[in-house]
Parts: sequence; structure tokens; C-alpha cells
Amino acid sequence: MQKTHGYAAHNNHSPLVPFSFERRDPGANDIQIEILFCGVCHSDVHQVRNEWGNSSYPMVPGHEIIGNVTALGSTVTGFNVGDRVGVGCLVDACRVCEDCADNLEQFCNAATFTYNAPDKISGGSTYGGYSAQVVVDQHFVLHVSDKLDPAAAAPLLCAGITTYSPLKHWKVGKGDKVGIVGLGGLGHMGVKFARAMGAEVVLFTQSAGKSADAIRLGAHEVVISSDSNAMQKHCGSFDFILNTVAAPHNLDSFTELLKRDGTLCLVGVPDTPHPSPAVGNLIFKRRQIAGSLIGGIKETQEMLDFCAEHSIVSDIEIIPIQQINQAYERMVNSDVKYRFVIDLATLNADDV
Repeated sequence: MQKTHGYAAHNNHSPLVPFSFERRDPGANDIQIEILFCGVCHSDVHQVRNEWGNSSYPMVPGHEIIGNVTALGSTVTGFNVGDRVGVGCLVDACRVCEDCADNLEQFCNAATFTYNAPDKISGGSTYGGYSAQVVVDQHFVLHVSDKLDPAAAAPLLCAGITTYSPLKHWKVGKGDKVGIVGLGGLGHMGVKFARAMGAEVVLFTQSAGKSADAIRLGAHEVVISSDSNAMQKHCGSFDFILNTVAAPHNLDSFTELLKRDGTLCLVGVPDTPHPSPAVGNLIFKRRQIAGSLIGGIKETQEMLDFCAEHSIVSDIEIIPIQQINQAYERMVNSDVKYRFVIDLATLNADDV
């Protein structure tokens, strides 16, 4: 084992503070990574504050990791010391179930998440990217192109794949009319991806002040979702709507915008359920409400390569790790455009 340091939550109501802990030494299949940047995901707040009821402490959050390879296990192939790499939401899975065989490790019943999960290899819990370094099995390490700014690429490991995966699964492409609900950390990536895939993109928001930014990011049109007349103009016209909002809200106003056989896909996870949708909106046009969870490792690499090809990264605000607690409060209040990213060069071992 080797000592490292980071920032941790020790309960659900105190601030994150400097924390010293141990990582395993690299095994034969492992890659050791010096962490350069880590994105701050809204799920980090949910987990730290135990809003999903499954948190264990101490907790080192962070699953949007970009870094450089510093050591390789004896059987590692395809990576070299010094490579720019990424680690997302997963660091292990069973590798043998039907989901794993289909490269959909995120659905594996034995999937190990990057933090706040039982660590099957070294015991205890996994610790995430608000830290100096991490050791990860090579299967769950991703190549990150030098074409991508490393700080702005960090949120691609969660916000990026969370929006890319459903757009690809439902085969969004040229000629499709696609709606994106919400312009936050997820929504702004959904706009960028849908536009790059060739779709006609409409952004739905409750905030008129976000209209100019949505157009800048790639939306063709912005609709204020509280304006019933503006919504009605789009009734029955969408092939696909990606709903990124993580607060409970009425879904009927969006399902009725779908064409026959259209899909409303949810990727935001509210802490209380959405109101039950009107079944008639679904039955009489064979519409569906679906959900999507991040993506598998193969698809995440595909997403990163797509981003390199199309020059897509997140819009970010870089912060020193000492500002993480203030960043949480700002994020809860939607005061960020559109993702905080921690510069781990600011992490000081002497603070522990």
C-alpha cells in the first residue's frame, strides 16, 4: 500500500477537508495515474450529503479524472508511462455477465464505482479523484487525445458520456429533431453532441437568460418551457428529447411534443420521483419514456475519440481544491457555466 492525500467528507453535513489515505500498489493489470484535473459532478453533492441514502464515510468524491500514467503493471498493454488518460465512473465489473459481454459494464450487478463503493481488491471503499493519484485496472482506463484540453476534457468522463450514450443508442443523426431539456452540466454537453451529430437542436429551459448561451453552444432554437404557446407550436414534432433535469417535474409537457414512436429519455436523477405521466400521451402515439446510465468503457472511448474529432469539450471553471465547498454551494444554486473542474496541482500534502 502507498500513502496519498486528497479531500474527503466525513459525514453528510460537514465540509470536505484534507485527508490522508492509502492506495494499493499497482498489480499486474493496474495503471497508476497522477491526477491532473477532476470534474465536479452534481452526483458528488448528492453522495457527500447522502441524498441518495447509500453513502459511506470517509468519502473522497470524484469520477471525472484526467491524469498522466506514472507506473504500469507487468501485463498492461496499450499504455505507456507519460500517456494522458482518463478514468470515469467505473473502476471494475465482473467481466463475465451478459452486460459486460455487451460492453455495457455500467449495468453489471457487480460494477464497482470510482468512489463510495466496496473495493473488491483492497477492501474498504473506493476513493475518487479529489486526490493526488489513483490506481485502476487497465480495462477501465481511457486514452485521452492531446487534441483535447485536459481540464475541459475531465467532465467528458461523466457529463459527456451520460449525454452521448443515449443520443447514440437512439441513433440521433442528420434530419432528426432533438430536444434538450435543461442547460446545465449535462444539458450543455447534450446540445454540443446533438449538433455535432447533425440534428436540429431545440433547447428547453425555464430561464430566458440562457437563450444566447444555448445558441452559442449549438442550439438552433430555444423554447421557454413555461410558455404554453411556445411549447404547443412544437407538439408532435420531436424524434427524441433528452431530459437532463435532476429535479422532479411534470413530464407530460414533453411527451406530447414527441412524434409517433418518439422517445423522452431521462438522465437526471431526482431525489424524489417525477409526477406520474399521463398514460394517454404515450399509448395513442406509441411514445416511450426511457432512461440511460452513463456508458460502457468501449462507448466512453468512442465518445472521447468523437470529441477529439469534433473539438468538443465542456465549458468549465477551474478551481483550486480549497474552494470545493464553495463550489458545491454555487453548483446547487446553478452558479456555474457549466462545470467546475479541480486543478489538483493546488492539492498540498502539508494540509493533511
